[in-house]
Amino acid sequence: MRLALLDDYQGVAPAMADWASLGPGIAVDSIREPLRGFEAAAARLGDYDIVIAMRERTPFPRALFERLPKLKLLVTTGLRNAAIDLVAAAERGVLVCGTGMLPHPTAELTLGLILSLARQIPHEHQGMRQGAWQTTLGMGLKGRLLGVVGLGKLGAEVTRLAKAFGMQAIAWSQNLTAERATQSGAERVEKLELFGRADIVSIHMVLSERSRGLVDAAAIGAMKPSAYLVNTSRGPIVDTAALIAALEAHRIAGAAIDVYDEEPLPADHKLRRLDNVVLTPHLGYVTEENYRTAYGDALADVKAFLAGAPLRVLQAG
Repeated sequence: MRLALLDDYQGVAPAMADWASLGPGIAVDSIREPLRGFEAAAARLGDYDIVIAMRERTPFPRALFERLPKLKLLVTTGLRNAAIDLVAAAERGVLVCGTGMLPHPTAELTLGLILSLARQIPHEHQGMRQGAWQTTLGMGLKGRLLGVVGLGKLGAEVTRLAKAFGMQAIAWSQNLTAERATQSGAERVEKLELFGRADIVSIHMVLSERSRGLVDAAAIGAMKPSAYLVNTSRGPIVDTAALIAALEAHRIAGAAIDVYDEEPLPADHKLRRLDNVVLTPHLGYVTEENYRTAYGDALADVKAFLAGAPLRVLQAG
């Protein structure tokens, strides 16, 4: 049997779990290059019985499952993956399983991005490289208002961390109640009120048809000229064209983005050329501790599957 560790950008997946414990009957391969497009994925994965997918880096639509007749087990890191057609997988006899992942790495990165924007850290770092000294005036976080769009586990953790800096918090999502917001240390407000009042807006929604394009031109247009937008959730939740237009016109102070409509972000993308944006390459979950958790669970999923007692099975609906 052959097992693929998919989208292993840094080449670290083989060291994150004891894959050798599967025995000599399973050959384990690390695939580092992004498989851009359906044809590339179909050509590269056709000989594999088991695939370990890192989050949504490579989509698995129905058409891809139909091109992978040998595939029997697909493990995705995390317990939710909107890029996998679970109905098609079931119809093709492919079992899909998930793994645990730690919630705090993304929250920590979010606070890092907030600090980077508020204190202009990337700009000042670049200035120091070029011989400059003190070229910006930072914004303190104490007493500032954080607007949290999506107050689930991640949003609540970001709120908790922001409170440690003395920030206040308001929150909104379609199903958020005032009671739940209060329990997480935030005030529940309506969507446009949040965008209009917050000094920093941070996105923490699950990507779905309901949340796709949720942060639209109207929401961005409601933001104060001094406000910042942070997205460590999923790229398509934000209308990228509307955000770029606002940034180019300096209608908002800036943005920090970790997630994109297309990943890896194309080298010639407009976002890469804007001087009021902090960009990171989808690092939210990329920590050694998180990888060891995810790949350790993935290994356990493979062993359980081979033993006929699968773990963490994901099903449609």
